[in-house]
Amino acid sequence: MPELAEVEFFRKQWGRGLHCKILSVELHGDKKIFRGTDVKALEKGLRGATLQGSEAHGKQLLFRFSKGGWLGVHLGMTGKLRIEPPGAPALKHDHLVLRQSRQSLVFSDPRQFGRILFHCGKDQPAWWANRPAEILSRQFTRKAMELFLTRHARAPIKAVLLLQTGFPGIGNWMADEILWQSKIHPARPAGKLRPAETGKLFAKIQSVSRTALRIVGENDGDLPKSWLFNHRWERGGHCPADGAALRRGQIGGRTTCWCPGCQIPDVGV
Repeated sequence: MPELAEVEFFRKQWGRGLHCKILSVELHGDKKIFRGTDVKALEKGLRGATLQGSEAHGKQLLFRFSKGGWLGVHLGMTGKLRIEPPGAPALKHDHLVLRQSRQSLVFSDPRQFGRILFHCGKDQPAWWANRPAEILSRQFTRKAMELFLTRHARAPIKAVLLLQTGFPGIGNWMADEILWQSKIHPARPAGKLRPAETGKLFAKIQSVSRTALRIVGENDGDLPKSWLFNHRWERGGHCPADGAALRRGQIGGRTTCWCPGCQIPDVGV
């Protein structure tokens, strides 16, 4: 599933279409990714409009067009944005194609867990304006994070990190990486973390996010070899820090990887 940095990378793919007019719109209006969206209004609002800007928030994207058009994109598990030549034929899972004179802006989603939203008006749509604080913004403070952990005190910290209402953009691999670098066992209840641990957790959320955005978000590059990410799915994978055999299991309903040497659970976990 695309996470914070991957979403930023996809946003930049469509960036090549900035200041270019949409000549035609092709879509599969009967697909569930358009649920709740007036596809006729979308076609009418985007045809002839110019892409003026875009932004990412967590796992969601917003593209701003002239004529008051706002296009929201949630990538879901398998959604991707890409650029194709202007006359390239749409593929089976290309559910939205915006044709421009020099390129086509394509949204594909084989499993259709993503979503396309559209709004026409002067102001940002409510579904974009009412968002939690971004994890790299000034509003996302250690105190705010600790209050969120307290509200979900009994849940495993791995599951809490995946809640988009508190940690927008953090997904499975990022949560595993943050907890490994913080030396916190993923099954620890969120309310049982000590002050020193919450401080380290906050710092690693920031540093992992910034590094991922710089490397993956810029050009889809490779993350540092010293990170857990590069070993978490290796057959017989070992921790890059202490060499211990990595463990995997279901925590909070998600497959999780951790190091039993680095991330020691409290008694009873």
